Amino acid sequence: MARMAKGRADGNPRKRLITTVFVLFIVGGLVYLYSRNSGSLSSIEYTSKSLDTGGGDNIVVPRTIPVCDDRHSELIPCLDRNLIYQTRLKLDLSLMEHYERHCPMPERRYNCLIPPPPGYKIPIKWPKSRDQVWRANIPHTHLATEKSDQNWMVVKGEKIVFPGGGTHFHRGADKYIASIANMLNFPNNIINNGGRLRNVFDVGCGVASFGGYLLSSDVLAMSLAPNDVHENQIQFALERGIPAYLGVLGTFRLPYPSRSFELAHCSRCRIDWLQRDGILLLELDRILRPGGYFVYSSPEAYAQDEEDRRIWREMSALVGRMCWKVAAKKNQTVIWVKPLTNDCYLKREPGTQPPLCSSDDDPDTVWGVKMKACITRYSDQVHKARGSDLSPWPARLTTPPPRLADFNYSNEMFVKDMDVWQRRVSNYWKLLGNKIKPDTIRNVMDMKANLGSFAAALKDKDVWVMNVVPENGPNTLKIIYDRGLLGTVHNWCEAFSTYPRTYDLLHAWTIFSDIIERECSVQDILIEMDRILRPKAFVIIHDKRSVVMSIRKFLPALHWDAVTKSNVEQDSDTGEDDAVLIIQKKMWLTTESIRVSEK
Repeated sequence: MARMAKGRADGNPRKRLITTVFVLFIVGGLVYLYSRNSGSLSSIEYTSKSLDTGGGDNIVVPRTIPVCDDRHSELIPCLDRNLIYQTRLKLDLSLMEHYERHCPMPERRYNCLIPPPPGYKIPIKWPKSRDQVWRANIPHTHLATEKSDQNWMVVKGEKIVFPGGGTHFHRGADKYIASIANMLNFPNNIINNGGRLRNVFDVGCGVASFGGYLLSSDVLAMSLAPNDVHENQIQFALERGIPAYLGVLGTFRLPYPSRSFELAHCSRCRIDWLQRDGILLLELDRILRPGGYFVYSSPEAYAQDEEDRRIWREMSALVGRMCWKVAAKKNQTVIWVKPLTNDCYLKREPGTQPPLCSSDDDPDTVWGVKMKACITRYSDQVHKARGSDLSPWPARLTTPPPRLADFNYSNEMFVKDMDVWQRRVSNYWKLLGNKIKPDTIRNVMDMKANLGSFAAALKDKDVWVMNVVPENGPNTLKIIYDRGLLGTVHNWCEAFSTYPRTYDLLHAWTIFSDIIERECSVQDILIEMDRILRPKAFVIIHDKRSVVMSIRKFLPALHWDAVTKSNVEQDSDTGEDDAVLIIQKKMWLTTESIRVSEK
């Protein structure tokens, strides 16, 4: 493990004149304070030459990249409340705008490497990590105290233990999940309903125990929560190896296409579903599949005081106008079901609110798009099929989905894509060799997922994949969800919505060529990748040979090691002479962190 000192200018120790020493002390102190406020304690040093990537684009390579101050060990650049305060953004707190993405301008970015906290350890391996993590890795125990009566988490020595409880399911998520399956009359009280229920959206997820316990039933949940007063809940989820994403139901559409989930879940999620003409409930309606369920466990479903009864009456009336029906109601939980066809929508009285969305609204366009208080109707194909017409899991993963036709992709093209990525992934794992064991990798991100075939090729490994579809390319994320996988839309010229040290493997297929073409900063995305990566984690770069050679020059400054490099002779799919570079991030602590951890 390497020790990394932070650069700091020291005063001249030779004391010739008291006045000189005093002046040097003041100047040195001002420089130190300025460097702390700027986020790092030394500046970036650049080489005198830049690198040509082969397309006429030059990349300036730094000799060194400084380390950020320890107080930035959990920095999320586009969800940084300090940035909001400093730039005095005028945000409507009632609409949760302060929890939405607000990215810094290039001149305000932290061009430094995020340090791990004092005492950081390599995370506990899956599946043990579902139930316990190292306390030093996320040194926040306020949730253990605040939620002590709800079994969210318990501090036990050097570890934080997760008993599987939640605000609504103190006795455990497993029993709660079985009760939902029982309410819906699913066979054997198993929530996957014979593979027909695969994708779940859990809003206000806490530490994601609900999603964590769904995994044993082959159900994959996207657990979503904001960086709010429970600011580390998503960090705990990802440290546990459970799929999760930082986000909020605010003013923008969620970064998921329409008809992505079979079930949405809200357990005491503290969301006002009636606000703004029910716009948040209509956003859930957009992402639910035909016949999808909304499981709502909240006092409004059972409490008898006048305010809760009023909310229940108004919410029942709203979902009724949305054509939802009660599928089951028991104790403190109600489950609504969405219609399979457009029939109910078309039978509503003229002027009924909420209205149907306009015919020119694309429900799959989500990046930077405001939510709309309208009902997304089904396409003619879905209406006639009376549903999404998807195969049950696991056949869903390899069966061409109907929405392929939206891209003019044939079934043959889909199968060929799977074959190509099966070969590539097999080659990647051969290159990784003895660097990895079956439990080395858990959290994976495919930075340019296309149809999701990289993730599909990992189906026999005990991993989950965040499939990222760049916002400026083909909107193939709906194909990924139709295959029973998870993902999000993103602009890689900006920071990703996750905590530092949350992924074990990043797959960067032609990402750097795209960044260069868009004239964004290669250095910025490398620093962002370093932020996302756990210590000892891996990066697979698959790109043009000239680009790969350029990126390799950054490794010393990033403190990354090249594991292996392989040429891909005249890749038939890209028409380019590609190369693969596999990198491992070193484990390092700052000298300040080591001093603290050794006390």
